[in-house]
Amino acid sequence: MYKLIFEKRALNFLNKLEKPIKQRIWNKLQECKEDLFRFIEHLEEIKGFKLRVEDYRIVIDIDNQNEILRILKIGHRKNIYD
Repeated sequence: MYKLIFEKRALNFLNKLEKPIKQRIWNKLQECKEDLFRFIEHLEEIKGFKLRVEDYRIVIDIDNQNEILRILKIGHRKNIYD
């Protein structure tokens, strides 16, 4: 099972969200730890992968060797890739 590591800006954004959406994002991340490639998609222009949770996107860097999911950025779909 993969371990989650949050970058500071991703954790700050997550903590500012309303509780229901924060809980949905957290639940989806927990599901990803067990069955990673079922939920994520490879990003073309940015190094990494994305996870969709409603209108929010999570940019993830994967370290398969050490089984670490580094959560780089969380944001609304309209401005996450800026």
